Amino acid sequence: MKTHNFYAGPSILPEFTKERTAEAVMNFAGTGLSVMEVSHRSKEFVAVMDEARDLVKELLEVPADYEVLFLQGGASTQFYMVPFNLMKTKAAYLNTGTWASKAIKEAKLYGEVIEVASSKDKNFNYIPRGYEVPSDVDYLHITTNNTIFGTEILEDLDVPVRIVADMSSDIFSRPIDIKKYDVIYAGAQKNLAPSGVTLVIIKKDILGKVDRPIPTMIDYRTHIDKESMFNTPPTVPVFAALMTLRWLKENGGIKEMEKKNIAKAKLLYDELDRNKMFVPNIPNPEDRSRMNVTFVMAPGFEEFEKEFLEVAAAHNIVGIKGHRSVGGFRASIYNAMPIESVGVLVEAMKEFEAKH
Repeated sequence: MKTHNFYAGPSILPEFTKERTAEAVMNFAGTGLSVMEVSHRSKEFVAVMDEARDLVKELLEVPADYEVLFLQGGASTQFYMVPFNLMKTKAAYLNTGTWASKAIKEAKLYGEVIEVASSKDKNFNYIPRGYEVPSDVDYLHITTNNTIFGTEILEDLDVPVRIVADMSSDIFSRPIDIKKYDVIYAGAQKNLAPSGVTLVIIKKDILGKVDRPIPTMIDYRTHIDKESMFNTPPTVPVFAALMTLRWLKENGGIKEMEKKNIAKAKLLYDELDRNKMFVPNIPNPEDRSRMNVTFVMAPGFEEFEKEFLEVAAAHNIVGIKGHRSVGGFRASIYNAMPIESVGVLVEAMKEFEAKH
């Protein structure tokens, strides 16, 4: 029986990615060696890195004055790497959840942080709007999708300053206008690859503006100059990322992926809005994440939470227990999630309602 994987991260990957990576673990590019043991400077692996970089540029229509990097340390490393490289005096941050809060904490080590808006007053269940961004900040930092609380910024913002975006959990899920961003970073373990590699897209002219000495390893220019190979890259996650990028291209690219993501999210949110036993955590449909759908038992049905988890398990559904700070349930429906699996979850919810 198929297992329906709704884990938030590490999370579901395309079958294509898993199969090709498994093959490469045993015999990479006909070398007779595993991708785990071949030199990262071999011509075979350099070709992997080059193609992965080129496909990111192609799929996201990255302009020529940007660089694409594959780094390590996850988004958490970017929380301090961004301000260390970019903040001269002060930066603006939009606080929409746990990961935005962590980024703010790190940025405060290097200068003044202006929190332009926050949804903390309602446990991060909405996206703030109508705020002003000071024109004299070095950049505005946003977190486009909030995996824990289930909100998402679904449009590219227009602000008078440079934008840095953490897109860890919605990268490649919808078209974006790269020209409106100066830095995009994304931990791979949601929509790209196994954990261990971090994608960074950076506009070159934003660098070299700060006065502080920058340690070699956390200087973006180091990794640009060495084409993401200043130190040994995580070869298996990079290879898996390439396979996912090929899969994205072969399946119609980002626009087609967005259509599928909209359909999956609609199927699940429609049921949540209809079903008497469940309530979505995010009241405003415009703020609801297409990637992480969070919900709880409706008032009067709280006692049935454990029972529904058991029902889900009986349907071979895994990974829907909500984050401890929110409770309830979280269904993560990233790019690789087939709509059929979302349908299984919806049917389980309908059956549960009929039983009660």
